Amino acid sequence: MAAAATAALLLTTAPTAQADFLPGTIEIPCATGFLERSADWYLPLGTPRGLVWLQHGFARSSAQLADLATAFADDGYVVFAPSLPFFDLSGCTLQNLSDNTGFLAHIAALFTTADDPNGGLSTSLASAARSAGRTLSTLPADVVFVGHSAGAEAVAFVADHLRTTTPRTWARLRGLVLLDPVKSFLGDNTDRALAGIDTTTLPTLTISAPPSACNNLGAGTSAVQAHLHRPFVGVQLPHGAHTDAEGTSSDFLGETLCGHPDPINVATLRTLALGWTDDFFSSAITPAYYPAAPSGAVPAAPEAIPLPGG
Repeated sequence: MAAAATAALLLTTAPTAQADFLPGTIEIPCATGFLERSADWYLPLGTPRGLVWLQHGFARSSAQLADLATAFADDGYVVFAPSLPFFDLSGCTLQNLSDNTGFLAHIAALFTTADDPNGGLSTSLASAARSAGRTLSTLPADVVFVGHSAGAEAVAFVADHLRTTTPRTWARLRGLVLLDPVKSFLGDNTDRALAGIDTTTLPTLTISAPPSACNNLGAGTSAVQAHLHRPFVGVQLPHGAHTDAEGTSSDFLGETLCGHPDPINVATLRTLALGWTDDFFSSAITPAYYPAAPSGAVPAAPEAIPLPGG
């Protein structure tokens, strides 16, 4: 309890955010045309440590992850946070309501051209920067994917798609953080993606809440544990809410349907998500973020329940 309370205190007394917030748009191919969606960018001070794709959940938007996005940017990362549709007659949706695999493949293609000044990500960021009067260099080469809820399924699917189609981009992917992952009611995107990732050494860790209607009774976390054959695949926060990833950026709808984020759980989630991401980029293993012998508890989150893989 003491470590979590300390984390919460640090969260509430943190200095004013240093990140620059740049609202923008992104064009994504959809069926025979293109979707233009809002895409928020967050820029750190100084030289970026890497790129983070931060993806919201079903029927949400990037606004609900603004608090977490700012934390990543304050930690030194360029953050790309697009708002993706939850309903589209052409199947271009975040969650698999019919067959969204083609749409997710187009999102994967954004990362294959991330180092191209004329690629979709670079042009999106450049346009947002011009509007804010900022001058930018190229995007960082290495990236970590972070997804919440249905966004966790999306980032896992995109990661596995890169594994099978674009080895060069796959080599720049440093890890995945899945925040209370939710499987689509249709299809097997989560299962196929995790089974593919299991054949690799890509770090993939989850922070989950207890089973509830909002996380499809914990089916996403169960899939992580079933398909990743690793000693440690993340933690469950025993009193967590599905909205913990959203923190103070959650809204009335999210809190009414899926619970109020508790400041201690929000701080714990943020500590682990940022700590794991730092480790992914630096190829380090910081003992505080992983189970310690002999208790098996995670020192940075002593109340969390460590989750073993299959």
